[in-house]
Amino acid sequence: MTILAVGLLIPLLGTMLGSSFVFLMMEEMSVRLQKSLLGFASGVMVAASVWSLLIPAMEMEAHRGVWSVLPASVGFLLGIAFLLLIDELTPHLHIGTDKPEGLRAHLSRTAMLALAVTIHNLPEGMAVGVVFAGADQGAANISLDSAIAVSVGIAIQNIPEGAIISMPMRAAGNSRGKSFLLGTLSGVVEPIGALAVILLASMLLPALPYLLAFAAGAMFYVVVEELIPEASNGQHSNLSTIGFAIGFVLMMVLDVVMG
Repeated sequence: MTILAVGLLIPLLGTMLGSSFVFLMMEEMSVRLQKSLLGFASGVMVAASVWSLLIPAMEMEAHRGVWSVLPASVGFLLGIAFLLLIDELTPHLHIGTDKPEGLRAHLSRTAMLALAVTIHNLPEGMAVGVVFAGADQGAANISLDSAIAVSVGIAIQNIPEGAIISMPMRAAGNSRGKSFLLGTLSGVVEPIGALAVILLASMLLPALPYLLAFAAGAMFYVVVEELIPEASNGQHSNLSTIGFAIGFVLMMVLDVVMG
């Protein structure tokens, strides 16, 4: 139980650490640094989706032969659809834009920025929760070490993400303390989402391959819909490509070495 609690809280600590950069950096985050960090976050999420979620989902169903890919395919598409629905329904505002998305609501700019980041963090919490659920249920090819590797990888990715959140909050006129708090609160959804998935998986063990792929689809939605476009738009997109490569390799190595 202690290991589980620590594993679920590690990503939140990464967000807190990244959000604390608002106390150390006197100016707005440079475009070069932001592009690099967005690419890095994308690389970590894609690698975690493939190595820690999709591949185990198919390996768990290997006895089905060619049909082993079915749960992974269905779960992946459902994850995409779920995040698409949340994105359409939740009023939110992305960093660097002035046009709100989702349903119309009378919310402050800060609140809508926070909601946008919360949407991004939900799939990461789901991913951590489902791999811990797999390890707890003794699923093939999902060990406790591999679950911790996913948690650590998401935490590393959350460090730059926390900074990307808190710095624009500060630039928008919020105090450093409030910017740090909002950045940290955006990561609270991760352990909550992780616990929800663990409880669901414990009740629906046969659905575990679908849940693994579902989390992968949700993370891919965030990467393709938000992170990569933001990282590729404008100048210095080559830095985001380099960041993506570093993040992907780091997460892949963590999964293989610790798995």
